[in-house]
Amino acid sequence: MIKYSLKCQDCLVEFDSWFSSSKEFERLKKLKFLNCESCGSLKVQKSLMSPNLAKTKKKPVDQSSAKFKEVKKKLKNYQKFVKQNFEFVGDNFAYEARSIHYNNKKGKKGIYGNASLKDVKELKEEGIETEMILWIDDKEN
Repeated sequence: MIKYSLKCQDCLVEFDSWFSSSKEFERLKKLKFLNCESCGSLKVQKSLMSPNLAKTKKKPVDQSSAKFKEVKKKLKNYQKFVKQNFEFVGDNFAYEARSIHYNNKKGKKGIYGNASLKDVKELKEEGIETEMILWIDDKEN
């Protein structure tokens, strides 16, 4: 698909229209199927337009910025809280969460661990309260 800016030579109205290709534009013009949307004139021409280029590169995150450091500090504080108040169950998170939920062990300490997106989705569908947080390794890279 290609988008052209069009201009009527009679009433000078400018408008945009989409075409499957530049050849299709020429074919429709030759068959006199292109007309001004305002006055109906067949004197419609392509006008100059700037290309619409998509950005191809994302800027890397500036790890020295104050905002980045602030977010990283908050995440590390969340991690510290989780480690102090929840039991680590490793890769058995989904199994342990179901065990607590279905065996009514509500008084048991909360848990944290590793789970796939699929596991988390299934737990939520079963009504098991689950959240994911970004985890930063303690090692500095």
